[in-house]
Amino acid sequence: MIKPYRGSGIVLDIGTGDGRFVSASAKAQPDKFLIGIDANAKPLEKLSTRITRKRAKGGLANAMFVLAAVEDIPKEFDGLADRVHIHFPWGGLLRAVATGDSEILASLRRIASAGCLLEIVIGVDPIRDKAELERLGIQGVSIEKAVMALLPRYFEAGFRNVERKELSPAEWNDIETSWARKLKNNRKRRVIYLSFEAC
Repeated sequence: MIKPYRGSGIVLDIGTGDGRFVSASAKAQPDKFLIGIDANAKPLEKLSTRITRKRAKGGLANAMFVLAAVEDIPKEFDGLADRVHIHFPWGGLLRAVATGDSEILASLRRIASAGCLLEIVIGVDPIRDKAELERLGIQGVSIEKAVMALLPRYFEAGFRNVERKELSPAEWNDIETSWARKLKNNRKRRVIYLSFEAC
């Protein structure tokens, strides 16, 4: 089971998509400030407007969204995050975290405070997603690969591995994202959980 964040400070959700995780977390934890970051503004249009309303009408004073690619996160965020989430990335973001792209990892470390927890959840179906994985240059995603190749790249970027495991459907179905809900009936999808601490 992935435990909800109980620390203090600021939580960033990279590749936030439609912002569901940010919205749900901000409602559940009013003492935290949630920031969703994504390069695509379209899925966030309605929610971005809604969170500016009064709380009684669905507003969230402890949430905001920023339009930016992970490699271009504004300098104002440097050292700001106490926790960073990347849940079910796709496309370029998936390639970056699953291969340990040095530029992206440097960007993540730049925004992380000392001791920041970086949580990554990667979900792939080796059959259904085969063409996309090949296009991205990803040779499958596994705990074994993480140990042999991926973790040293994260360590070089300033992240110490805390935990790595494969999640059961019951565990990853609890992640509050639209993508997790959409995929919940796909039992062939392998979901890998990796967490790191900024050092």
